[in-house]
Amino acid sequence: MSHILWRRIALSIMAGVLLAGGLSACTTTTSADRESRISQREQLDQDVQQTLDRLYRSVPASRALADRAEGVLVFPGVLGASFIVGASHGDGLLLVDGAKTGYYTTTSGSIGFQAGAQSQAVIYMLMTEKALNRVRSDNGWSIGASAGVAVADIGANGQITNDTANQEVVAFVMNNQGIQGGVSLSGAKISKASP
Repeated sequence: MSHILWRRIALSIMAGVLLAGGLSACTTTTSADRESRISQREQLDQDVQQTLDRLYRSVPASRALADRAEGVLVFPGVLGASFIVGASHGDGLLLVDGAKTGYYTTTSGSIGFQAGAQSQAVIYMLMTEKALNRVRSDNGWSIGASAGVAVADIGANGQITNDTANQEVVAFVMNNQGIQGGVSLSGAKISKASP
């Protein structure tokens, strides 16, 4: 073998070792990473409470619905962006009897013709034990695959219509202008966040 070939082999092996070492370093959680995650979760907790407070002010009847729900899953900022093909992602928190029980993520993809980015808050009222268990499943929950979600229908008087209130899962979608109607959440995937 020529000297150049040996050099290339040695460089390839060295690059592989460095790359493997670099990748393993990426998966090691440092104390700074843990502190950053704790800080992010504390901010998320605050955002969740602010989102619920805003919902209760906008639709006072939603508080009674939340009190009846088996669980409330809140995503205070689902950021979506699209240019022909779109995607969205958000972090959230599941509350059961007002207590934090776990962190979740939501993701979805879509095909559309609008370009731009927007942020929305999405609140799911899980009205049955079955709906709560679906969210807690290790496989996650794909909206529309196993059960639909009724996006809250708010009447002219600001009340939730009976048709909406009697569903297994009732969702509220809010942007900066307030409650949004006529929104489809089908195709969103909700999964447990890593601890």
